[in-house]
Amino acid sequence: MSGPVLSIHDLKVHFDIRVGGIFAGRYQPLKAVDGVSFDLKPGETLGIVGESGCGKSTLGRAVLQLIPPTDGKVIWLGEDLAGLDSEALRAKRQEMQIIFQDPLASLNPRMTVGEIIGEPLRTFEPNIGKAAMKTRVKDMMAKVGLLPQMINRYPHEFSGGQCQRIGIARAMVLGPKLIICDEPVSALDVSIQAQIINLLMKLQQEFGLSMLFISHDLSVVRHISHRIMVLYLGRVMEIADRASIYAAPRHPYTQALISAVPIPDPDKERDKHRLVLQGDLPSPMAPPSGCVFRTRCPKATELCAEERPPLEEDGTGDSHMVACHHWRE
Repeated sequence: MSGPVLSIHDLKVHFDIRVGGIFAGRYQPLKAVDGVSFDLKPGETLGIVGESGCGKSTLGRAVLQLIPPTDGKVIWLGEDLAGLDSEALRAKRQEMQIIFQDPLASLNPRMTVGEIIGEPLRTFEPNIGKAAMKTRVKDMMAKVGLLPQMINRYPHEFSGGQCQRIGIARAMVLGPKLIICDEPVSALDVSIQAQIINLLMKLQQEFGLSMLFISHDLSVVRHISHRIMVLYLGRVMEIADRASIYAAPRHPYTQALISAVPIPDPDKERDKHRLVLQGDLPSPMAPPSGCVFRTRCPKATELCAEERPPLEEDGTGDSHMVACHHWRE
């Protein structure tokens, strides 16, 4: 397939929040995702980064239609998911899977590992025999680095890294084309994080997966992603390939995020110039006018308060896009 497997067009997810009391209150929209657009190519990993509360996880769930979008389109393999009925959408779900942040909380403690990994097979392939299902479960356990003889154990008997491997096996057992990784290593030790990241990259190469990798850790995103998209208050600030965004970040927010990434060399880390953001993240219920980042931006002017900057190419010809009025300065 030469075109994108996933196309997102002006996606919005707004939640109506009651404010002002139960009886005299009113509903006000919380704009978790506010007009996000991007394409995902076959076999590509798009890293999605930003502070907590910027809409990363909401975006991932909206792509899977676990949260109904308020507006916009989610085009999967040329078909708009919003136009599908529940049965057709259910059939699409086996092509798109998700790996959750908390490895242990995402597993049913009353089910064995074999039952957990085999659950998608029972759902989407109800006629599969017990022997065939057991064989496929054991094969997938081996692919993710789990011993097949552990098939009858329960989640509490495994470490955090092993539980995440179980979650990956469950997501992979149907052979999906898209995996959404919702901060899959943030709850793990650093050494285990590297193992899980390398496992995901190995599976991607073996199965030709496309991935959306959600994280707030830019060092992890840099290792696994082909392109990176930076979100702030539900809007795209910048999107570019990995090399471009780390070598020459255009948006002040991206520059601040990258400057916060620690450098292993103590001398370089000590001498590094840091860009420290002032103030707190504004409420998505009352975002700033114009550019949503302007209240914390050192380059903000009156223009930033009056006009929302469009997401436009920077002119280098490498599809580096940025939403800032003053990125050329």
